Amino acid sequence: MKILIIAPHMDDEVLGVGGTIARHVDLGDEVKVCIVANRAYDHKYDNKKIEEEKKSTKKAQKILGYQHLKFLDLPDEQLDNKIIDIIVPLEKVYLEFKPDIVYINHHSDVNQDHQAVFKAGMIVCRTISSHKIKKMYSYEVPSSTDQSPPILHWSFIPNFYVNIESYLEKKLQALRCYDRESRIFPNPRSPEGIRNYSIKRGMEAGLNAAEAFIVIKEIWS
Repeated sequence: MKILIIAPHMDDEVLGVGGTIARHVDLGDEVKVCIVANRAYDHKYDNKKIEEEKKSTKKAQKILGYQHLKFLDLPDEQLDNKIIDIIVPLEKVYLEFKPDIVYINHHSDVNQDHQAVFKAGMIVCRTISSHKIKKMYSYEVPSSTDQSPPILHWSFIPNFYVNIESYLEKKLQALRCYDRESRIFPNPRSPEGIRNYSIKRGMEAGLNAAEAFIVIKEIWS
């Protein structure tokens, strides 16, 4: 199968789907990660830091083993200005790759760029598109999804779990490639935080470690 991971920023793909990516690769699936935006640092652009971050993404790619990586190079902290600016390049990636399964971040992440990417992704992947996916899942991004307010329609309530017990160490190794974005525990961006997250999600499904998702779409034709 062809698997497309839509990630708002560099490192979101590891935080949310790192173990699942590695599992798909082991299953023989073809995986493509699409990074939508470059990251701003203290609300400023630094091309040197952006290039260093891209190198980190490529290091994480080698660890997880997936085949394709695409940077859309859109501006961080501005994606919600014009959703069409995400739709056009993302649609090109989608129609050229023709994925069977799409993973996208949660719609209510506490980050305006994440919310914009979800809206654009839902438009690109709609059923009336010339290419129809079989499955679409929404993933959580620790440090963003977990910051949502206690309001029902903001909540991430998973109903699909992937066993990543055999891939957790690989996920943590990939996360360590992102030195600049790493934090100290108890921040959820820390290796300890991600390990605890994985264990918690695993407990919910009777597993030792898991990544959790919301099923957005599943078509059996």
